[in-house]
Amino acid sequence: MKQLVIAERVCLTGHILAKAFGLAGILLVIPHAEKILNLGEVGQTAMQVSMANGGVVDIVLGTIAVSIFAFRTLGWQTWLSFMVPSVLISVSSELLGTGTGFPFGDYHYLNGLGYKIAELVPFTIPLSWFYVGLSAYLIARAGLGVAKNPTLLRQVGAVVLGAVLFTSWDFALEPAMSQTSLPFWFWDKAGAFYGTPYQNYAGWFGTASVFMGVAALLWRNNPVKLEPKQLNVPMIVYLSNFGFAAGLSLGAGFIVPVSLGLITGVIPAVLLWWKAFTQGATPQAVTEVATVVPVEAGAK
Repeated sequence: MKQLVIAERVCLTGHILAKAFGLAGILLVIPHAEKILNLGEVGQTAMQVSMANGGVVDIVLGTIAVSIFAFRTLGWQTWLSFMVPSVLISVSSELLGTGTGFPFGDYHYLNGLGYKIAELVPFTIPLSWFYVGLSAYLIARAGLGVAKNPTLLRQVGAVVLGAVLFTSWDFALEPAMSQTSLPFWFWDKAGAFYGTPYQNYAGWFGTASVFMGVAALLWRNNPVKLEPKQLNVPMIVYLSNFGFAAGLSLGAGFIVPVSLGLITGVIPAVLLWWKAFTQGATPQAVTEVATVVPVEAGAK
């Protein structure tokens, strides 16, 4: 188990560093690419590798870190009963979306996120739905106290709230990933919300609600209880991914989408985490919380 914890921490640290590296590259390096290219073959190779593989490494490390976390804290059956539905349902929505325009709108993926399934959807996209989705759902469940009192209302509330937290990530992510200096997808028909169709957010919320709802049904006989300190990993994952998206959007001047994401996602997530922590921790642990969790604000 100790080896798993070490592997989890290494992957989580690598995930965050890869995001920081990618953020710096897109905001600072690409706008001044000529300086890197002037370094000769080494500079050209470094830039090509980072642009071709940076997003893939980031998402794969996040997937591994959250998978190890879920395996060791929830058990392999509970982990897979979320991962499998989330990956299958999200990739189905993405394939349907890129092929027909439903449920997100008319868009297509560009390069930079790895091999494309059916030449349409990068394989990393459903992985990001999994690991950020699980983080959002666990925060919502813990904050609403589903493990202690698994009423139908609380379980439905956790699904809805988890989907809201997940969709709020996309408020900051969407303009950053589709309209900045290095876009990863492109809207064939620009929407009214900073180039994004409102339909896209309904599609995000609907897709997330479906796979979180499936997980809720599969988990109905399992309390899925986490100790307060175990929520630190989902919080770090959620905040670091939002922070990456927010950094890109703010760098491009998209203030309103980031602000909306903060109000509907980050602030509720922090409040839910704090509620779960204070309800399940000792008074001494509550006073030590600030030293336990570093708050680092960072798919179609």
